[in-house]
Amino acid sequence: MSRFFWVRHGPTHAKSMVGWSDLPADLSDTAHLARLENALPRDALVISSDLSRARATADALQGPRMRLPDDPALREIHFGAWELKHWDNVDDPDRLRAFWDTPGDLAAPGGESWNAVLARVNAAVARLIEAYPGRDIVAVSHFGAILTQVQMARQITAHQAFAQKIDNLSLTELHCGPAGWHAARINHKT
Repeated sequence: MSRFFWVRHGPTHAKSMVGWSDLPADLSDTAHLARLENALPRDALVISSDLSRARATADALQGPRMRLPDDPALREIHFGAWELKHWDNVDDPDRLRAFWDTPGDLAAPGGESWNAVLARVNAAVARLIEAYPGRDIVAVSHFGAILTQVQMARQITAHQAFAQKIDNLSLTELHCGPAGWHAARINHKT
């Protein structure tokens, strides 16, 4: 069985849609980071997206674990023209509402659709399982990337996945075994 321990990066404090912009994480809550690091399997492999907020969070949680190279496939949704905009400042509010209410093939101008993010992250997870069968993997990533895996493990719709909360520095544990995927815990706070 492969176990994935998904951790959402530390907070950026941005009040806008942050996708591929490389904002730093606030990692000042060292007590929370220590509790989270202690909750992770000691022999797990650690991987993160290549954005600094995820990479720095993974570095803070690595401890004695082996670090894998950063993987850009674990990035957040690419918001294109909506990047770093507040929801109230988007030129096409109907399109934005449809993007969140009916996730699927609709994308921000120059950005990614939910289905594209789902395919990207699923492919990265499949590569990890193939390269490291039966290993525990700590994957430090982003809200959208983690939700794709919650959707897949729970076999729910994208709309149902979007209803799930994934807080900064929370832990989502998903298992992949012979019977398929199982969600052990979602948005767990240490």
